[in-house]
Parts: sequence; C-alpha cells; structure tokens
Amino acid sequence: MTSTSAVPSPVEADPRRWKALVVIAIAQLMIVLDASIVNIALPSIQADLGISDADRQWAVTAYTLAFGSLLLLGGRIADYAGRKRVFIIGLTGFALASALGGLATTSTMLFASRGLQGVFAALLAPAALSLISVTFTDSKERAKAFGVYGALSGGGAAIGLVLGGVLTEYFSWHWCFLVNVPIAVLAIFLAIPNVRESRATGNTKYDVPGAITATVGLFCLVFGITKAESDGWNGTSTVTFLAISVVLLFVFLFIEYKSTHPLLPLKIVLERNRGGAYLSSFFVGVGLFSMFLFISYFFQAVLQYSPLTSGLLFLPFSAGVVISAGIASQLLPRFGPRWVTFTGFVMAVIGMSLYIRLTPESTYVSGILPSIILMSLGMGLIFVPLSATALYGVGDHDAGVASAVLNTAQQIGGSIGVAFLNTIAASATAAFVVSNNLQQPNADALVEGFTTTFMWSTAILAFAGLVWVVLVRISKKDLSKNDVAAQF
Repeated sequence: MTSTSAVPSPVEADPRRWKALVVIAIAQLMIVLDASIVNIALPSIQADLGISDADRQWAVTAYTLAFGSLLLLGGRIADYAGRKRVFIIGLTGFALASALGGLATTSTMLFASRGLQGVFAALLAPAALSLISVTFTDSKERAKAFGVYGALSGGGAAIGLVLGGVLTEYFSWHWCFLVNVPIAVLAIFLAIPNVRESRATGNTKYDVPGAITATVGLFCLVFGITKAESDGWNGTSTVTFLAISVVLLFVFLFIEYKSTHPLLPLKIVLERNRGGAYLSSFFVGVGLFSMFLFISYFFQAVLQYSPLTSGLLFLPFSAGVVISAGIASQLLPRFGPRWVTFTGFVMAVIGMSLYIRLTPESTYVSGILPSIILMSLGMGLIFVPLSATALYGVGDHDAGVASAVLNTAQQIGGSIGVAFLNTIAASATAAFVVSNNLQQPNADALVEGFTTTFMWSTAILAFAGLVWVVLVRISKKDLSKNDVAAQF
C-alpha cells in the first residue's frame, strides 16, 4: 500500500487587499507628510515661538528621534498584539498628538507634541509596512504594493512641503499639525472594515531591557551630536552623551544576543541582503532629510521666497518619485533589486552633488531644478526594491520587527543626519562670519553652511550605494522563490 504526501494549499489571497492598501497608503502618506511639512513651516515657527538656530532642529529631531528609537518596540507590539489593532491605536494617538502640536504656544509644548507624534508613529509605521508584507503574497502584486509605498515614502515628503507652504501662508503654521486629525480619522474608519487582522504566534514575550537600552542609547547619540554645535566635538557634554550612547548600544546588542525573545532578532539584520537594505536606508535618511531642510531654508532665507512658493517648487520631486517608483515596481520582478537600486543611487548622488554649486545668485531653474529631477528619479528606484529586500525571507512572526528595522534605519538616519548636518552648517556659517568680519550671517554665510552639508550628503549617499551593491546579491529568482515559500 502506498501513500502520497499531501501538498498544502496556498493561502487564499485577501479579497480586500487593494482596499487595505488604500488605507495603508493614507496612513503612510500622513507619516511622511508630517516628517516634511514642518520643514517648510519651520522659519515661521522659529520666528513665532522665538526658537534659536541651534534649537530649531528639535522641531524635526524630536519627532524623528522618538519615532526611530521606539520603532523596534513598536514593531514587536504590532506583531504580538495584532497589526490591525496597533495600526488603529497608532492612528488615534497620532491624531491626538497632532492636535496638541497645532495648539502649541511655546517651543516646549511644540517639541513635546512632536515627540508624542513620534511615539505613535512608531506604532503605526511598522504595522502599516508589515500589513503589506502579510497581505500581498504574490511577487508581482507585492511589487506593485511596494511601488505605492515607495512613491509615498519619497514623493510624500515633497507633497508635505507643498501642503506646508499652503497652510503656512494662507492659514497658519498651526494647521500644519491640525491637518493630520481629519486624515487620521478617515483612515481609522476605512481600516475597520477593510484591513484584516494578523499577529505572530509562538514566543510573544517582550524584551523590556532591550527596549530601554536601545531607546536611551539612540537618544544619547542624537543629543550628543546636537551638543557639538554649542560645545564643540571635544566638549564635555558632547563626549559624555556620545560615550553613553556607545556603551548602551553595545549593551543592547549583547542583550539581543543572549535573549530568548529579543526585541531585534540578530538573524534579521545579519542576513546579508537585509543588512545591506537596512544600512542603505540609514544613509538615505541622513541625506534625504537634510536635503529637504536646507533647501527649504535656501528658498526662504536666501532667495526670499514665500512658504507657498517654496513648497510648490518641490512639486517636481513628488512627480519624479511617483514616476520612477512605478518604473521600479515593473523592473523589480524582471531584474531583481540589486542594479535597479544602484542605478537610483548613481542618479541621487549626481543630483545631490549639483547642490554644492549653489550661490546666493543661483536661480531655481538652473541651480535647483536639475538636482530635484535627478534625485527624485533616483529615489523612486531606491525605495521600492529597498523595501522589498528589507523583508526578504522574513516569516510572518517577524514581519513587524523587520518592517520596524527598515523604518528605524531611515528615521534614525534622518535624526542623526539633521542633527549632525545642522551642526556642520551652523559651524561653517559661523566660521565664515568670523573670517569675513561680519556682524551677523548674510546670504553668503548661509550658503557656505548649506553647500558644506551638501558635500557631506553627497559622500554619504555615495557610500550608501557602495554598501548596497556590495552586500545585496538576491536575484529575481530569489524573490520568486521567497514568494512561493510564503504561500504555504
């Protein structure tokens, strides 16, 4: 008598998956908008609330730091408590924190609200990305879904600058925060009937020591970098906070190595391809966040454009990312992620390097637009394959934390990038003022600071491209095999 092994049937595709993608897209757009919308409003916020040049970066960093340092914990909470449930909780908390920011009357109140936004974004973002991973199991459909996600990740930042310009000029900078409330409410009502719940099974204990050491360590790292602007890189405060961060982050890695239920399973980041994606995402965050911030200041402080005009001038960036993300979603299943994304890095590096030529007399058409077009087309080719590679070979149990690592890498990169490059810009501007015997910074001094940061950003993006092409080796066949395995 013979017997045959039964082959398990593939998991049936969620019939509401495309509606769920719309909901996820709304939430992702809100997160990305909020990360950039403040950049265009920051000169008005700074003047209204009396914030110093050294402290202005906290309007961005308070959000990205809380967001990035808590993302790993947020990813685990989404895995264990239920991704849909955490998604809705994140939307609710984000709306309330945004309302607090919209009502801010002091810099302390503003920075606190930005921190709270970051806390709830740390729940929302990994839940959103992991929902894409577990909802779309077919490689072509997943590529399209990541195409939407990638377009929003890159293009949404520029849309935020446009929206921030409109709200700041015609209403008030307060509405740059209040606008999140109706968006979040809409997403909540659409999520309830259209998003399917999913959660991890098996070991679902939380790694509290890991969460504490990672969060405090990352905070000390960014705070130490910000202290360098006032105290210098050799200053006591700078060295102390940086040293504490190094110790705590090493302790975190030791805890994760020994833990039976790690916050960050090291197998996720030590896999060659995923590790390359995470490292590249970190350096992209450094370059991209700072580019938006300093070009916004160049528009308003040097060229004297209004907030609305400044925002509208970023529209080509949104269009370029949307176009190239759509192209990337078609190229990914055909050619695999390695060279598609490397091409994007080459374009982004060339685009960033063109900013180094800026002078106070530069015009938008000749000085800014070519860079915006090249960078936007490059970023679309980067984001889509990078997101797919970051979740390559990750089972449902770890989908949330793998998504969180990707977001953490980019957000912490953004936090460190803004803090580090703001320090570089301020120092270069101050040196120019002293060497030219100026009473206060003029346009030439400001541009000296900006172009110095663009040199650093160009080198950082080039290094990210090198990391990517060296570490990422998966092919289109590997992606297809991974999708087949995920269906059983």
